[in-house]
Amino acid sequence: MAAVTDNAIHPAFEKLRSHRISTLNLDVEEYRHKKTGARHLHLAADNDENVFFVALRTFPMDSTGVAHVLEHTALCGSERFPVRDPFFMMIRRSLNTFMNAFTSSDWTAYPFASMNRKDFDNLLTVYLDSVFFSKLDPLDFAQEGHRLEFEKPDDPSSELVYRGVVYNEMKGAMSAPTSQLWQNLSSHLFQTTTYHYNSGGEPDHIVDLSYDDLVKFYRHHYHPSNAIFATYGNIPAHEHHEKFDELALKRFERQEVKLPVHDEKRMFSPMRVEQGYAVSEGEDTEAKTHIVMGWLLGHSFDLQENLEAQLLASVLFENSASPMMRALETTDIGHAPSPMCGLEDSNREMTFVCGIEGSEPGRREDLEDLVEQTLAKVVEEGVSPERLEAILHQLELHQREIAGDGFPYGLQLIMQAISPMVHGGDPVELLDLEPVLATLREKIKDPEYVPSLIRRKLLENPHRVTLTLRPDEKLEGAHQIALRESLAKRKASLTDDEVKLIVERAKALEERQLRKDDDSILPKVGLSDVPLQMPEPEGKYDPETGATLYARGTNGLVYQQIVLPVPALSEEELLLLPYYTTLISEVGCGELDYLQMQDRISAESGGIGASFLAKGQIDDVQAMSGYLIFSGKALARNSGELTQLLKDVYSGARFDEKERVREIIAQVRARREQAVTGSGHGLAMGAAAQG
Repeated sequence: MAAVTDNAIHPAFEKLRSHRISTLNLDVEEYRHKKTGARHLHLAADNDENVFFVALRTFPMDSTGVAHVLEHTALCGSERFPVRDPFFMMIRRSLNTFMNAFTSSDWTAYPFASMNRKDFDNLLTVYLDSVFFSKLDPLDFAQEGHRLEFEKPDDPSSELVYRGVVYNEMKGAMSAPTSQLWQNLSSHLFQTTTYHYNSGGEPDHIVDLSYDDLVKFYRHHYHPSNAIFATYGNIPAHEHHEKFDELALKRFERQEVKLPVHDEKRMFSPMRVEQGYAVSEGEDTEAKTHIVMGWLLGHSFDLQENLEAQLLASVLFENSASPMMRALETTDIGHAPSPMCGLEDSNREMTFVCGIEGSEPGRREDLEDLVEQTLAKVVEEGVSPERLEAILHQLELHQREIAGDGFPYGLQLIMQAISPMVHGGDPVELLDLEPVLATLREKIKDPEYVPSLIRRKLLENPHRVTLTLRPDEKLEGAHQIALRESLAKRKASLTDDEVKLIVERAKALEERQLRKDDDSILPKVGLSDVPLQMPEPEGKYDPETGATLYARGTNGLVYQQIVLPVPALSEEELLLLPYYTTLISEVGCGELDYLQMQDRISAESGGIGASFLAKGQIDDVQAMSGYLIFSGKALARNSGELTQLLKDVYSGARFDEKERVREIIAQVRARREQAVTGSGHGLAMGAAAQG
């Protein structure tokens, strides 16, 4: 089916270009608002899940989290909808398939998606008003950002404390060692640009942000001249333009938005840094050090640079058969490869990282030697044409796949296009990978191509930082003492009027939280707007494969699942089941060892996996049945290979590679330990549900 295109153009907009991407079955249309210069990227597709996305380029030059606090505060009431929380109120009045807002390191975005036209228009009205005509009430800033409050809000004799949604959120986020690892590495790789700072906000710096700073940042950055609109779906672009202009854009004039956009100044020799991260007092610090090496690469929006960096990351890290991943998995320097390993290409300039977790501070040199020797070995031996072909196969799969991370497909595509739009690149190039993949296929025929990339981008690149992040049991105690002393000093200097103001604000905030807002001013969908029936996919039994087949538009990919009932298992066997499902796609199979098997999986599929599902019966939820599910995806031309691969893994996986099993279990353990900080609520829910 062809994508939906419409030749009508709204008078307030000019069309810059249109480009057909047949592999994605859509037309990319680019427009500009004549009066303000606002840009609009429309992905016209025959899909009724319509997506809206507006991004503002935000380049903070400190760690007060101004862009993050603003993202929260902007959603707390606007000119047309002066209620405290229109965003969450709309969740209850909407049929959205996605609603959110997020702050990246150099842009802030407000996206939503819906399959219902009336609902889409309702949400668009609320979103545009929230972004461009936000109330920014000082009380909302105190609630969402930070405020001083007495521990007992109405008792000035109690201790003074900091409170605030973003303040608390970032205290939680930055307590995770991996968050500190990334932030510290970025701050050393980027000494002079916005990426030096924590865009989410460092808790100790968030409290330095004033309400006036917030308003100033809003007026400068949240202007259509600094906005990028993106839409996806079957609503024609001119209908979007009518709404954009009517609801927001016609009220603005063009504005010169100055942003500190420039490339990072290059270092001429590698840097080595050691820093501590807080662990509980008395906690064992053995094997809890992270050591990572990071390189600064070229522009993310230069498609050639970007794909070469992706190729490099895949050659070194794609799976356990890849040289760097294998070296990091089998070394005794640490427990597991760092979760930071790979390419970060969302910033203006890309970062390449490799490292280890579960190590000791004194092993930095060992890691550097291991990494440099592994890179030198790849340069010397080269990479087999079969491995490179398998990697390009994965890049093609990645481009074609319509899925992922709970994001609607259209939003995924927009997220791919937004980085080049923010940084001055071409969004169409990054979406239409087909011609570039063809060029890359030609280049990899030269056996010197990949070795020369490794030499140029890594071995001979002096802009490199090695960061050792070690556990420090005294750090949190010292930080808390400093914070208490600073707040005690602040309290001692408060005037009577300031004390009164703090108490009154706490009372006003509580009253505001308890106040029942009139939600009738917000638009909503009614029962008449909802179809009575959802279309159900029809499947037909295929005797040749013994499977039920469903025909859907999957952009040239096939998805297969084998569902097997599990017999009654002992308690001990049930405990082993999660390890079985984790290990089965990571070990050898039949005559192939695990390294050869990883190559086969990479060449024939887009990945396979196993999972376990337990379900109660319809008439008796206590009567549980267990199912083992083997699943995989592949390009349509590899459908037969995928079926055979799943069958082989199910029937021929071998668990005799004991060292490999140990490595994977050590990695699982390391990931679980890392996840504790960010998953407290999940762990509590799991414990509560166990009975």
